[in-house]
Amino acid sequence: MAPTKLSASTYERLRAELDDLKTRGRVDIARHIEAARMLGDLSENGDYHAAKDAQGKMEARVRQLEAMLDDVEVLDGGPSEEVAAGVKVSLRYVGDDEVERYLVGSIEERDAGTPVISPGSPLGQALMGKKAGTTVTYDAPSGQLEVEIVSVGD
Repeated sequence: MAPTKLSASTYERLRAELDDLKTRGRVDIARHIEAARMLGDLSENGDYHAAKDAQGKMEARVRQLEAMLDDVEVLDGGPSEEVAAGVKVSLRYVGDDEVERYLVGSIEERDAGTPVISPGSPLGQALMGKKAGTTVTYDAPSGQLEVEIVSVGD
């Protein structure tokens, strides 16, 4: 499988999240579990079951982050004239006047209000390496769609 491509800022944010989960997060969960155990019978203890569920979700996130960060390519974030991972792109579907802006990359790159297109998705694959002014066709669940690349990297 190809490495996950992340910007330097996203890489640092995820590394900090992983460190926090492995230290403060695990200590907090252990405290919640211990406090819930003090309440008595574990078979009918909602607090205990909620704490164990939270622990499971946290440990799943730890494993996900570890796997991602073990096989990561940190992007330089320089200007680009071509669609590539880590680049924002503005698109207009053929037959529609509305221009939509996306970030091409990992879902972990998301920022407020900018939807993400995975480079491995049908649309992402069609866009990769193309320049502004190009029209690409890709297979969507509803059939083939055409989109014009209005701008790249702005």
